[in-house]
Amino acid sequence: MPSILKILSIVASVILVLITGAVLAGGYYAWRLNQDLPDYTRLANYQPPVTTRVHAGDGQLIGEFARERRLYVPITAIPPRLVQAFLAAEDKNFYTHGGVDAAGILRATIDNVYNVMQDRRLVGASTITQQVAKNFLLSSDVTFDRKLREALLALRLERAFTKDQILELYLNEIYLGAGSYGVAAAALNYFDKPLDELTVAEVAYLAALPKAPGNYHPFRFRERALARRNWVISRMAEERFIAADEAAEARATDLNVTLRPRGLQMRDAEYFLEQARRELLAQFGEQKLYEGGLSVRTTIDTALQEYASEALKNGLIAYDRRYGWRGPVAELEPGANWQDALSAIDIPADLAPWTLAVVLELASDRVTIGLRPARLPGGGIATEIVKSTILFEDMKWARPNVNRIHLGPELTKPADVLKVGDVVHAAPHAEEKGRHTLQQVPAVNGAIIAMDPHTGRVLAMQGGFSFGMSEFNRAVQALRQPGSSFKPFVYAAALDRGFTPASLVLDAPFVIDQGPGLGLWKPENYERKFHGPSTMRFGLENSRNLMTVRLAQYAGPETVSDYARRFGIADNMLPVLSMSLGAGETTLLRMAGAYAVLANGGLKVEPTLIDRVQDRFGRTVYKHDARACQACTLDFEDAPAPPVLPDTRERIEDARTAYQITSMLEGAVQRGTGTAVKAVGVPLAGKTGTSNEARDVWFLGYSPNLVVGVFVGFDEPAPLGRAETGGRTAAPIFRDFMTRAIGSKPAIPFRVPSGISLVKVDRKTGALANGDGPGTILEAFKAGTEPQLTSVAPTLGIAGGIPGDTGPLDRGEDISGDFLRGDMSGDINTDRTPGRGGPGYDAPGAMPVRAVDPFALPETLRAGEGGAGEARPEDTRPRAPFAGMSADDAIALDDNDAASGGEPSDTGVVEDEDRPPPPPRTATGQSRDIGAGTGGLY
Repeated sequence: MPSILKILSIVASVILVLITGAVLAGGYYAWRLNQDLPDYTRLANYQPPVTTRVHAGDGQLIGEFARERRLYVPITAIPPRLVQAFLAAEDKNFYTHGGVDAAGILRATIDNVYNVMQDRRLVGASTITQQVAKNFLLSSDVTFDRKLREALLALRLERAFTKDQILELYLNEIYLGAGSYGVAAAALNYFDKPLDELTVAEVAYLAALPKAPGNYHPFRFRERALARRNWVISRMAEERFIAADEAAEARATDLNVTLRPRGLQMRDAEYFLEQARRELLAQFGEQKLYEGGLSVRTTIDTALQEYASEALKNGLIAYDRRYGWRGPVAELEPGANWQDALSAIDIPADLAPWTLAVVLELASDRVTIGLRPARLPGGGIATEIVKSTILFEDMKWARPNVNRIHLGPELTKPADVLKVGDVVHAAPHAEEKGRHTLQQVPAVNGAIIAMDPHTGRVLAMQGGFSFGMSEFNRAVQALRQPGSSFKPFVYAAALDRGFTPASLVLDAPFVIDQGPGLGLWKPENYERKFHGPSTMRFGLENSRNLMTVRLAQYAGPETVSDYARRFGIADNMLPVLSMSLGAGETTLLRMAGAYAVLANGGLKVEPTLIDRVQDRFGRTVYKHDARACQACTLDFEDAPAPPVLPDTRERIEDARTAYQITSMLEGAVQRGTGTAVKAVGVPLAGKTGTSNEARDVWFLGYSPNLVVGVFVGFDEPAPLGRAETGGRTAAPIFRDFMTRAIGSKPAIPFRVPSGISLVKVDRKTGALANGDGPGTILEAFKAGTEPQLTSVAPTLGIAGGIPGDTGPLDRGEDISGDFLRGDMSGDINTDRTPGRGGPGYDAPGAMPVRAVDPFALPETLRAGEGGAGEARPEDTRPRAPFAGMSADDAIALDDNDAASGGEPSDTGVVEDEDRPPPPPRTATGQSRDIGAGTGGLY
């Protein structure tokens, strides 16, 4: 007996030692873990990654930027019903335990014994506090070490934070699938609702997701998702969070989920949103953009953006159809499964409602097509077979294209263009269901911009036909030649130097020697006709190249380059005469900004896409309009008067000059190159632009409160085709946009600034008008420059009347007079005439020029000898010769030109840019094939 007691005593001692050792070892282990725990106090200042949201000017959400789609919501803004759903599903004892639920651990242990026996998945016993510790401070490794650290951290968190603070962190951090972090983002992404509008069934579904969101996908695993949701509803009823009848009603509700797209939230705003993203990234950096929770208010007008997108797409399609059918997208092999084949071909989402279709049958008057199967929300493909019909009348446009220039013969039947197995684009018919139309993605591309001319706010931007096919933004990234759309700024330079819209400028051949070995530069008008002495208004309205070059020569290429810089068109334009015809390169955004200066009366504006940016706490961190306004924050009752804000815009042009250009550009719309937009029916000013060989075509125009720019061209610059000009290709896009944007609104006239006198003149001659005849207009003159009965307007290129000094020539001398006389055999005189201005301009590096002033008044026509200043009873228009030409010859040239149809009729002429050029002509010893573009480098 003593021996047994002794043995038991030894065993007890050993056990006690082991227990003590285990306790000490466990305590030491826990102490070591406790020392290595992360700093949980940093959760007090925790700022989780939050989605940056981008809004339109009217507050509509247009896009989001985030690595984790999260909207942080304080616990006070989370509905109690949602909190109850998560407590019922995840931790019913949350408000009573101290961070670790001992009862829950015991229950989970018993359940797991059964789960092991049944080969089921083990369940956990982590509390919400433990999940917060794991999600924020620890890894997700399934190890005993991590679980113990998790429990220790949970105990610390419970001592440092309130229950509501812990629950707030949890509900905003938890991942709930579909890219959603936190309950607020999940509510939007699954149900497109704010938290306070969720039903019992919807909050129960969200509470069903934390364990394994992918296992309860609303489409891929719908039955499993419904079962899990209904279990949460039952748990809510068991905990008496909801009544039994509420639970029954919620369980009977279907799972109605519409997954919200990521990123873009507004159709057709991709180009605008991407440009805004680039600017935000440059200003705030990557982390702030994708994690900072910025609230961005942009300038976009959602209605105008829709109009701009549709107008551009329709215009590009119209151009594309003029050049016929380029062939099917693909051809299927006989016997192929056309549904699978169509599903495998990607089609950008922004082409909708277009879809892909395959030709199944051909008849004499129609084609039967099979439509691409719809893609299900869960990512699968619908199995339903959908067929439709394309009538022959909806494909007559699809004549074959020959060498990208000509159209083949007219179609007589569908088989002339399509065959069985062809994959094509098709769009639903606008009026008849079950019917489609044949479509083709244009090979050409373009851009359109709408802007507020007073603030520079970009109201709409469409940078191409399809963002899904090409993210290249042609509105801001494409450097192209503006062609004649640059001419108004050359005319502005002349007006600032004393010219008036009624000044006469010679429209006749212009030839300049570029220097040794460089040959002659001989710009031409589009249709290679001349109108002799013509008013500046006529020159701008009808886009006369030769008149523009003469004005640029007078102002000086350096001045033209300076105007391009001041108006923001180009920073370093080469000071050469060809730039006056738009041979430089710029972007549509810059051109629209320059035209905004003309529209607002000469004040510079910076184009902007962003009005304001706020951080996650609502503090404004950026505002485009940085002017201080103390009175703006006063209540209406406390404000003595409406606040007055200072106008800080820089004046870069005389308001009177800007209005004169606007008045002339109104004429371009009414009877010049922009008549295509006259149908809008409200006061508009605008200018076409066509570069050399019609590689780039433009239309820039404006109303008093809206500037719009349109560009069309191939991405790889190539001629657009015969007679494709700004007036034919780009102007209709402007017209269609403006018709929807302002066509139905009251007509607002352009504002006339002080210092402008409106005088009745003959629009052809610029002379004072006698009465109100069909050719009479109200011309805009700066006060003091109005025509008088005893004087004439300043003239250029003909004798007399030059208002001030002329600028330097472009690298060489004007030898137009020699060219017209056929005298091109003499050597160039290298002597220089002293003094500044004119062809004898003596400047460092100037090219040698002939010592003859082409603007000088000939001896036979000086004062008192029948000069240009004398009124002639048989002809009230002042006529005078240009260099080397007699007065009689000049008058004969003008009369012959008028007799041949060169003068404009009362209804207008066929515009400079809108008349197809004649075939190249040749003359003995002189090539006439020297181009006809408006921005030519020839």
